[in-house]
Amino acid sequence: MRSQKKVFTKASDRIRMEIVEAIKDGSLLPGESVDEAELALQYDVSRTPVREALLQLQAQGLLTSLPRGGMIVAKMDLQQLLSLWELLAELEGVAVRLACQRMTPEELDIIVRHHEASRKVVDADDVAGWQESNLRFHELIYRATRNPYLRQEVLRMRTRTGYYRRHAFAALGQIRNSFEQHRRVVEAFQKGDAESASSAMVDHMRPASDANGLTDFIVNLPKEVLAP
Repeated sequence: MRSQKKVFTKASDRIRMEIVEAIKDGSLLPGESVDEAELALQYDVSRTPVREALLQLQAQGLLTSLPRGGMIVAKMDLQQLLSLWELLAELEGVAVRLACQRMTPEELDIIVRHHEASRKVVDADDVAGWQESNLRFHELIYRATRNPYLRQEVLRMRTRTGYYRRHAFAALGQIRNSFEQHRRVVEAFQKGDAESASSAMVDHMRPASDANGLTDFIVNLPKEVLAP
């Protein structure tokens, strides 16, 4: 009986984590359906662990149930999106401040070297390479906070806003601008200036640097990924 429970839990967790990854990498977009029966066939399990995984994701705000049954990847209206994005930026700022106060010299060295190495993808204008490098940069910071709960909450918000942030980057952002914003964070780390580092990160995480940029981002958002 205990062995069966262990297998059940692992199946549920595996399904949940893989759906999260699909949302993160854009394989599942806001508004797309998540089919319980298909998932059960795909993972060769009963619907019970699938249903548990979907309910967990619904509780996290990543999925939304439909009135006639079934679930879709959660969509947000503009107010929800901008509010959540604002909170994400502030939490990233908190993470940077804590990391600056707590990181070891070895951790700082790794962050500095990673930032310097990322110049190669900037010079090559490699968008996919930059996205990978950017995630690594932020992950190094989360680890240096020594606060797994903060990391968990930030990653959840990054997943919820991931499609919209990628869209903003494609429509408005430039790799070199992001690289320079990272440079400001790194330089503040090297000076031990936690407040400047935090401020630089909040600026980096905002959807646009000015009102015109924010307007351009909003008007270019596909209507089908926004909640009515």
